Formats: sequence, structure tokens, C-alpha cells
Amino acid sequence: QVQLVESGGGLVQAGGSLRLSCAASGRTFSSYGMGWFRQAPGKERDFVAAITRSGTSTYYADSVKGRFTISRDNAKNMVYLQMNVLKPEDTAVYYCAATRFSSWSNPKTYDYWGQGTQVTVSS
Repeated sequence: QVQLVESGGGLVQAGGSLRLSCAASGRTFSSYGMGWFRQAPGKERDFVAAITRSGTSTYYADSVKGRFTISRDNAKNMVYLQMNVLKPEDTAVYYCAATRFSSWSNPKTYDYWGQGTQVTVSS
């Protein structure tokens, strides 16, 4: 079992940066790949980024490539999303999630989800 709690969201101006954190509980954290998803009002939950169990491989949605960086620290049971050059279109609730599988962009493959943290980017 894995329990996830996101933090670090807030209000920033376009072009600014924000770092999201996801704290995980459970003795098997390193057995899971981790992903970040986001959901804007009235829209579907979309894939943002993912990282493999060892942290050696990462995957990104085209919309955030070059701007966002996902990382993890298995010793601390933490996963992070560094967001740079933020745009108004990045405004959404951001969720971290854990998966035992490798279909990174498909939310249906993720077993555990956090409650989400709001990110708002003003123009």
C-alpha cells in the first residue's frame, strides 16, 4: 500500500517557477513508477510526466518538455516536479500517482493517487 500527499502548489505569474512535492508512505515505494497528472476545470485528467522505479528514465507530455523536470528520492520516499517557464495553460490541479506498470501516460494503470494541489498561473 502507498499513500501519497502533494504539496507546493500556489499562484505564480507567467514565466515563473514552482516545485511540487509528493510524499509517499509505505515500505515498497521503490517498487513503483511515479507519475504526475493534471486536470483543469471541465477537462480530462492529462498526463504530465513519469519516472521509472530506479529514477533512471523519465517521460514527458509534449506540452511540458523542456520546461518541467520530474525526479525522485527513494531514500526519502519523495517525488518532485520542477516546473519552469510556467504558462497560463498550465493552470490545473496536479496529482501524483504510483503504478506497478509501464503505460506511463494512461491514468488507468496507476494504483494510488494523491489528493492534488492547485497550480494557478496568471498572465
